Amino acid sequence: MHLRLLGTGSADGWPNAFCRCDSCEAQRAAGVLRGQTSALLRVDGTAVLLDPGPEVLAAATRCGESLADARVVLVTHAHADHFGPQLLLFRSWVNDEPLDVVGPATVVDEARRWVAPDSTVRFHAVDAGDVLDLGAAPHGGGEPIRVQVLSAAHTVMASGDAVLYDVTGSDGARVLWACDTGPWEASWFETVRDAAYDAVLVEETFGDRADLGSGHLHLGTLGSLLERLREVGAVTTSTDVVAVHLSHHNPPEDELVRRLADLGARPGTDGERWETGLSAGR
Repeated sequence: MHLRLLGTGSADGWPNAFCRCDSCEAQRAAGVLRGQTSALLRVDGTAVLLDPGPEVLAAATRCGESLADARVVLVTHAHADHFGPQLLLFRSWVNDEPLDVVGPATVVDEARRWVAPDSTVRFHAVDAGDVLDLGAAPHGGGEPIRVQVLSAAHTVMASGDAVLYDVTGSDGARVLWACDTGPWEASWFETVRDAAYDAVLVEETFGDRADLGSGHLHLGTLGSLLERLREVGAVTTSTDVVAVHLSHHNPPEDELVRRLADLGARPGTDGERWETGLSAGR
């Protein structure tokens, strides 16, 4: 399995272009720009886009990645930074290979508007608890990936219209994509018991702010969540825990690195790539 982080920032990125807070100024001075959080995963002939927002096409190109082999799009929810449906139109101009688009019904309803009636795009409206096998290469040579849909503590318009994804490749590598979400109910952790993820990509939007609601995680709630994931065997000593969807509510980068390390995690970096086995690399 190969995974590229195309972006690691919140909806407004980090720094926010309109902001002069200490956190944004430090990032700006350091020349560190995080775009909207998204990732590209490849395994055995299948490429998967995770939360491809409107910045994803340029981000992939800057990383030297082609999206021509994308066969699956996984969208957690219909907020604009997580899905730019115009990519379906742009793809149709050059590529008519089958494509599976997966997301809650609100995502699928929006996506359908961007494809022709005879399109090869296949839509999958999903709810938490669904399991799909998707993305086998259309001309052979590839195995499908297994996608388990998990509930998210996040809302667009109504309860249940945001999900998370547990993705397992044919090579056995397993990734949890947990963006966006707030703290989970105690029963949620049973759904991932003994998962022993190779990588957990988990949002950490609110940093030191604990007064901004329960739709995202801050450093305190992230710590509690990771403790519970370790208790149920979903996070092990070999799991790479990567914080994404980072915003300017976090402290400057050097301090954030230290504080995430105390939690057994690290901040993701735009453009970083893991090789098979998900050993971190650049």
